[in-house]
Amino acid sequence: MRRSLVTAAVLLALAGSLGAGPASDVPPLPDRLADTGGGSQLITAEAPDTGSTTGTVTWWERRGGRWTAAGSAPARFGSNGLAEGTTREQGTSTTPTGLYDLPYAFGIEEAPAGTTYPYRKVNEDSWWCQDNDSDAYNRWVEPRPAHCRAAEAEHLVSYGTQYARALVIGFNYERPVRDRGAGIFLHVNGRGATAGCVSVPADAMAEILAWADPAREPHIAVGTSSGPTAITRY
Repeated sequence: MRRSLVTAAVLLALAGSLGAGPASDVPPLPDRLADTGGGSQLITAEAPDTGSTTGTVTWWERRGGRWTAAGSAPARFGSNGLAEGTTREQGTSTTPTGLYDLPYAFGIEEAPAGTTYPYRKVNEDSWWCQDNDSDAYNRWVEPRPAHCRAAEAEHLVSYGTQYARALVIGFNYERPVRDRGAGIFLHVNGRGATAGCVSVPADAMAEILAWADPAREPHIAVGTSSGPTAITRY
């Protein structure tokens, strides 16, 4: 009789633990970040490790005191993976990790329907200056000034696929540090890994632009699943 009672107690305990299900109590990713920028919208771009060229972009919004995913898409990163944003070097084809604002959007194509984000249309005179010797380093220039060499700048209209639509990532933007890097965007996928940007499929880029609301102060967090560049550190 005693053995039967013990067995029944064990079975009940097992049933209770099974009924609890898997660890669904893990907070959503934004709740595990050190900072989300203070707004109520957030984009996360997460790669498995610093050597990865692919990962996931998810866009989140905070409603009713909770972060919920509004959408997700496969992402691509730099051809040499990711690097800590505070020490990254220009020309390394690495995507800088960190938490950044999103100053404005731009594109060769028209903004998607419903877009409220500031959107700048690319034309034949639109360039992004990456010349370390230029006063316009890490800035859109239109037309390109003489002090920004064409060989050290991107002629935006030449990237018809990637810059069909894009968001400027505020890496090294507010107070640019020379040789740190310039022209880091969230843009449409090209043929493969990027030169340091984050890219997503065209339909995802359109969805993100229609979703992003400047009044909600969206930021982007870029990082890895673990380690010194873990996305949760930013």
